[in-house]
Amino acid sequence: MKLVISLDVEEEGLFSGRYPSASGVTNVAELSRLEFIPRDFGLPLTLLVSHRVARDPAACKILSRWRDHYQAEIGVHLHPWSTPPFADLPQPEPVPAEDLPLPLLRDKFAHLIEQTQDSLGLTPESFRMGRFDFGPRLQGLLPEFGLRMDSSIVPLTLKGTGDYFLAPADPFCLIPATPGHPALLEAPLTMVPVAPALPRVLARLAPRLPSAAGRRLLDSFRFVGAAGIQPAWFPLPSMRLAASLHRRRGGRVLTMFFHSSELQPGASRLFPTELAVRRFVAKIRAFLDWLVQTGPVTGVTLSGLYQEYVKK
Repeated sequence: MKLVISLDVEEEGLFSGRYPSASGVTNVAELSRLEFIPRDFGLPLTLLVSHRVARDPAACKILSRWRDHYQAEIGVHLHPWSTPPFADLPQPEPVPAEDLPLPLLRDKFAHLIEQTQDSLGLTPESFRMGRFDFGPRLQGLLPEFGLRMDSSIVPLTLKGTGDYFLAPADPFCLIPATPGHPALLEAPLTMVPVAPALPRVLARLAPRLPSAAGRRLLDSFRFVGAAGIQPAWFPLPSMRLAASLHRRRGGRVLTMFFHSSELQPGASRLFPTELAVRRFVAKIRAFLDWLVQTGPVTGVTLSGLYQEYVKK
């Protein structure tokens, strides 16, 4: 089995209900709490950076060390509300990506890619959309900028503006290769149903209900019928259950995600204290200990995963 450990490396202040265009990135220094992952387990990280992080010299110095010393991959993470250029829009932030004018969305992508190239000396290949606000139009832009790997889809949820509730748990092709553009592959976050037949039953039932009731039915499923390996969303037993079920059902890839700000006390409402952060990091270590002991697992970055699939 392959394991991808991906982090959204981003500014603070995003879990308070506000979406500021400028805020600090001191949480990036807290990545040091994760050095045990490549050091003790030999597992690389994929660090998906926002524009605010990519333009901060101190943060980029830390990221360069992770790339050079721990073989981390650096990809990109789009926050439209804090990525230039800016425009007067009729909706309050965060404006859904599918509602942004396409030229504005394209320019924001260009600024994010250019800033990452200028600050870190690399051309990113992997991407995750802020707030998982992923939809068909955004998907179509990724190959334009050389992005080969996306990890914005969360199966068994209603995140995003596409129909991804029944998305598979293993990587799959979003857009085939075309002349001049690479194929775009998706590495969905690992979310699996406890009862494998139930999601399709609910997906057939939901359209027969009033719209709001149908959405509530599907949106609540992740709390009662799904397990995942996302350490900020699930307790350790659920993480182990998700990995066990996915392996038992023939799954080949596990994709974990969390935020850099969850490593800084008080930067996330879920982890307000130093003790809470330490327990969070200890949960990640305990899960990796268990995963390595219960079966063979190989760490891979998102772009490394792309190479594995291209070879096949």
